[in-house]
Amino acid sequence: MENVPHRICWEQRKLGTVTGVKDVISFDEEEVRVETTMGVLAIEGKELQVKQLSVERGEMELEGNIRQLTYTESREQKGKRLMGRLFR
Repeated sequence: MENVPHRICWEQRKLGTVTGVKDVISFDEEEVRVETTMGVLAIEGKELQVKQLSVERGEMELEGNIRQLTYTESREQKGKRLMGRLFR
């Protein structure tokens, strides 16, 4: 999975493709959260639907009214940071 490049492609803020997907954290009609090779990606909008998903290939297709994309640290990175602070 680490070899799959992370890429996002949106068409008219309605249809999107994301590659480099490692895991789906949560999804509903207003937010989809996925862990990617570049961190956790939160996709916010309305009427969001995951049309296709293949974690094995690291690909996801999404449809809906996309309003915002936000990256945060991956769960793995947060764990490393916490352990580093504990064992200084």
